[in-house]
Amino acid sequence: MLDRIDRKILAVLQEDSTVPVAEIGKRVGLSTTPCWRRIQKLEEEGVIQRRVALLDPKKVRAGVTVFVAIRTNQHADEWLAKFADAVNDLPEVVEFYRMSGEVDYLLRVVVPDIEHYDAFYKKLIARVALTDVSSSFAMEQIKFTTALPLEFAAEEGK
Repeated sequence: MLDRIDRKILAVLQEDSTVPVAEIGKRVGLSTTPCWRRIQKLEEEGVIQRRVALLDPKKVRAGVTVFVAIRTNQHADEWLAKFADAVNDLPEVVEFYRMSGEVDYLLRVVVPDIEHYDAFYKKLIARVALTDVSSSFAMEQIKFTTALPLEFAAEEGK
């Protein structure tokens, strides 16, 4: 269970993980040492998994987002392991989910253009047999955040 101060610390770090500990402490009402201890505890407990830099996709030529919906009639552990290995080896895939409903797997792929997506697609199908693949190109990004909502962390019994 995260208390109010932990949630405030996490909110600051989700916005900008480069904020100095002393500044985080000021924002949440703690001195530097207790604030640092809380951050260390959050890291040790795995609440904070890592700190990263977010890049501008266009400036690194990865500005085209493709959502790839995959349906398959393969549901054996061996096939899934082979599929997961193939997907994990492809750096264009930035998110990979096993789904409920009509789609079995959903990938979020980033590439510079359609030609690069075609090359990605050919690499993927060469590695693993897929039944039905549907690709949707994002026309516009309306919202993007890496910040998770923190109000759920305050709820009892969850």
